[in-house]
Amino acid sequence: MSDGPELVVMVGLQGSGKSTWVRDHLADSHVVVSKDHWPRARRREARQQRVVAEHLAAGRSVVVDNTNAAVEDRAALIAAARAAGVPVRAVWLDTPPEVSLARNVDRDERSRVPLVGVLATRARFVPPTRAEGFDRVDVARPDRVTGASGPGRNVSGAALGPSRGPTADGRRHPTEREHP
Repeated sequence: MSDGPELVVMVGLQGSGKSTWVRDHLADSHVVVSKDHWPRARRREARQQRVVAEHLAAGRSVVVDNTNAAVEDRAALIAAARAAGVPVRAVWLDTPPEVSLARNVDRDERSRVPLVGVLATRARFVPPTRAEGFDRVDVARPDRVTGASGPGRNVSGAALGPSRGPTADGRRHPTEREHP
């Protein structure tokens, strides 16, 4: 997006491939922040906002790896980016719900989200848009039911983020698009 710091907000159901995508594309260049890092904290949302603001103020790029399912979930993150004067983009892992559910079932017990939690997230899910305040919204769709195919690839085989850019002629990859 730019040479300076940015805030990336991951969006998608539990099991959609967000953490895998972050690991493959942004873990080396961005500070990874997730409420999952503090499972027993009382005020995880406030703590996340504080940590994001601190890293952005220090000039570091940040990726927030949570479901960020609804507009109100993303609003404070967009505001934090604006307050820090950095661009903010969403990366939406548009994985079919049945694939996300199957992946969740396959997780080890400690990482598995209760079915009611996934269904509740699905019920309140609103796709991210630029109208919310994002500078860019990238959408990746899986081309198979399995996870990521290895380093430098996300669950869709699309190449979003800094690890690879657009195709040699400047066009987006077929499984990648920018959402309005």
